[in-house]
Amino acid sequence: MKVKFWGVRGSIPTPLTPNAVRSKIATVLQRVKPDDLESAESRERFLAQLPIWLFGTAGGNTSCIEVSIHPSYTIILDGGSGLRELGNNLRVREPKVKRFHLFFSHFHWDHLQGIPFFPPLFDPECRIDFYSPAKDLKSILEGQMNPPYFPVPLAYARSKLVFHQLESPPVSFDGGTVYWKQMNHPGGCYSYLVSDGKSRVIYATDSELTQKDFEKNKENTEFFAKADALILDSQYTLGEAVEKYNWGHSSFSLAVDFAAEWNIKRLYLFHHEPLYEDKKIYNNLQSARWYYRHLGKSGLEIFLAEEGQEIEI
Repeated sequence: MKVKFWGVRGSIPTPLTPNAVRSKIATVLQRVKPDDLESAESRERFLAQLPIWLFGTAGGNTSCIEVSIHPSYTIILDGGSGLRELGNNLRVREPKVKRFHLFFSHFHWDHLQGIPFFPPLFDPECRIDFYSPAKDLKSILEGQMNPPYFPVPLAYARSKLVFHQLESPPVSFDGGTVYWKQMNHPGGCYSYLVSDGKSRVIYATDSELTQKDFEKNKENTEFFAKADALILDSQYTLGEAVEKYNWGHSSFSLAVDFAAEWNIKRLYLFHHEPLYEDKKIYNNLQSARWYYRHLGKSGLEIFLAEEGQEIEI
């Protein structure tokens, strides 16, 4: 099973500003020494030694994750602005993918705003299956594309569209199985567990963790325990999470507590705060790793969800 991050930012797309780009360049120039410029090898070595927040970016597109299990289809988790990047990649990808299973965690703007810009929507050779526990899935997606919000209604789509209301888990197709579970978020939100029969990855965006999520009951244990990877909302620091109680998001420290409690193998910090610059986001990663070491536990690897990153589960 392969997982690729096409959008990792929370709440609203956050592209790098001109000032942020200039600041990165200025900081790099302050670090460079004459010896670093002597040869191609020295330049490469210098760049490789730069902090990741300086020689890269976590990304500015909102929630969209691709899960690849079988070559005949692709599973997509949420349709934020990252969905456009996935669609652009599909134009040049070989072999061509023509079948898509798109699951929505919920319908706040940052999780469906990429739908109108997804090229397969207008490809008559494609089929897109939309999934959500919501009863009015079709009307929700139609609503955001109706004038005055968008000039091209969903009815103009040329691909075959199929809408599924999720009722009793799981749903299965060609080697893939998807389960879902309701999480704590204003207006409701669902996490998804995707399995290929060998590996299990959990996508839990927009989740404000509570004590109920830590309870060792049958439902929680079957869903969370010993997952191979957990992609979890960790938008805030602990102080911000306290100040923004009931906003529907968790802190990176609580995410670490949760992953450790359920014996998760890999934790990916996700849904990054739009006010954070790259340095702050990567500092949170280091703080999360320090906090886990401070707990005195072992077995959990902690990573940052980065746009364009592909992982194998």
